[in-house]
Amino acid sequence: MARLTDPITILKGIGPSKAKQFAALNIYTLEDLICHFPRAYEDRTRLVSISQLQVDQPACFRAVVMQTPQTHHIRKGLDITRVQVADHSGRLKLVFFNQKFTTGQLQYGSEYIFYGTLTGDYAGYQMTSPAFEAIDSQPLMTRRVLPIYPLTAGLSNGAVMKAVQQALLLCDPPEEILPPQVLSQYNILPAHLAYGAIHQPESMEQAQQARKRLIFEEFFVFSAGLALMRASRAQKKTAPYRKVDLTDFYRLLPFTLTGAQNRAIGEIATDLQKGTPMNRLVQGDVGSGKTMVAAAAAFLAIQNGQQAALMAPTEILAEQHYASLSRLLQPLGIRICLLTGAMTAKEKKLTRQAVEAADADLIIGTHALLSDTTVFANLGLVIADEQHRFGVGQRAALSAKGKDPHLLVMSATPIPRTLALLMYGDLEVSVLDELPPGREPVDTFLVTESYRARINAFIRKQVEQGHQCYVVCPAVEEGEALNLKAAETWAETLQQRVFPDLRVAMLHGQLKGAQKEQIMSAFAAGQADILVATTVIEVGVDVPNATLMVIEDADRFGLSQLHQLRGRVGRGSGKSYCILLSQNKNPETNARLKALCKTTDGFRIAEEDLALRGPGDFFGSRQSGLPVFRVANLSCDLGTLKQAQEASVAWIETMGTDDTPQGKALRGRIRQLFSRSQGTMN
Repeated sequence: MARLTDPITILKGIGPSKAKQFAALNIYTLEDLICHFPRAYEDRTRLVSISQLQVDQPACFRAVVMQTPQTHHIRKGLDITRVQVADHSGRLKLVFFNQKFTTGQLQYGSEYIFYGTLTGDYAGYQMTSPAFEAIDSQPLMTRRVLPIYPLTAGLSNGAVMKAVQQALLLCDPPEEILPPQVLSQYNILPAHLAYGAIHQPESMEQAQQARKRLIFEEFFVFSAGLALMRASRAQKKTAPYRKVDLTDFYRLLPFTLTGAQNRAIGEIATDLQKGTPMNRLVQGDVGSGKTMVAAAAAFLAIQNGQQAALMAPTEILAEQHYASLSRLLQPLGIRICLLTGAMTAKEKKLTRQAVEAADADLIIGTHALLSDTTVFANLGLVIADEQHRFGVGQRAALSAKGKDPHLLVMSATPIPRTLALLMYGDLEVSVLDELPPGREPVDTFLVTESYRARINAFIRKQVEQGHQCYVVCPAVEEGEALNLKAAETWAETLQQRVFPDLRVAMLHGQLKGAQKEQIMSAFAAGQADILVATTVIEVGVDVPNATLMVIEDADRFGLSQLHQLRGRVGRGSGKSYCILLSQNKNPETNARLKALCKTTDGFRIAEEDLALRGPGDFFGSRQSGLPVFRVANLSCDLGTLKQAQEASVAWIETMGTDDTPQGKALRGRIRQLFSRSQGTMN
């Protein structure tokens, strides 16, 4: 028997060239191959007669070859083979392009099983290049449920099927990791049956059973991993914080906190007094006041003799936090410093000396905080802003600079609770579901290109009133995507042809970091009237004077992303607007965009986006922190997710210290999944 860790090159037909094609799918070993699951299935088990075939609907039928196939050479590179077949109900013409081998394979008078799609009209019907097998042959392409695999250039579905079949014959599937009581309670297939059935199901029902098993397994492994992380954290001890009077802090606030903010601050204060490290997520809609909650947490830590560090994903956001928190906290005697990569070497050195000497209480910065040369005297609280922009490893790296410091992460991306449980399942969650008083909702409109002149006039009106505008494009440059507005070209058009008397700036993600910071800082300072940008402005941009957001080709963005972009306006006292431009005539697409015009509730929008597009729209296909599932789909497998979470919690409570081979295998799988998710698991 072969081992799961053996390379796929031990399989017949897979040499160095073919192995490179499999590598494009991250398939290197037999285990990788066996765990490369079908994305769909074609049910080819039902046979119909020729008369029952329907146009554009693939089907299997049994027929006799009525003539010797004839091949005609049309021109160089094109041969056409024609043959007629029949059954008791009728006749059908088959056509094969560049498949001369069919001449020798289809014998006159013999019977075969065919699978293909009927085409044609009243003038005549035919089937082009159907798959076929002799009736006494082993069912490979017909009379079976055929798995359809994710593929890459040069790699056919048949090649993957053959490789998987060889692998299943050569080695045992991955070992069973689910406890027996779980298999029984939730009616789950054992591993040795599931791994075979998902690749070679005897029926669609069996394929679904196998798929359910593997979805359950992935959710169970991830949920168990999170539960183990919680259990590990609960065992850590830290000195409980004393209760702090927040009267002075509240007195300096320029506004009254919302009930949601007060609730979140209370939850944080309770965590800090428990004697175990806090791990809490504060998530809220755009403008819900997360920064003030973070400021209160920092105040509590500092009043307990600890340093607090706030890490932001961009320098401009770090600078904005530094400016706003300095105004708020410095009157209370709190010493605040800023540490970013753009600072001079001397500035960074002096700041780091102050941090190490405990002459700084709150340190605000970017990834510069993670540098080996940044040493904290007494780091007690880590705050990560825009959590999904940081990898789990970066979060852990900053925490490692203290002795089990408390952790507070913030996210301005409203996340459906089901997804939050997966992304942040190792954290307690506080939700800010209220907006501060005085914030007006952003009026949102969906229009077509016919409104272009009116949009341009409205942009000019906003600028004449002393405000600024964003124009967001889905592409950076022409040719990047067909028929989409490109930021570079559109910025040039607006500056030279439409608004030659206004100041137009352009920003996109391909610019160097320092360039992006300079452009954004200039716009924030009022040195440009219109900023043409890509989604690089989606998060971490606060320009209160910007009152208009125009989003080109809005149908190319997800609802949550559009909501985030809309959140860049409405941050000041001026009435703000968002215009969605789309030429898409698809009724479902327009219904989706109109839904955004009707609500500003980011959580409702996020729930709809999860149902429509899946989780990728929130974080990108491989954003750090989101588990990399091979078969599970969060948008349609939520019932199985709930069952797996229940089962994993029960396993932790009853067998969390299971040292049997099965228990060790489960822990190994947990480490493997978290490794693929770019996370860390002890």
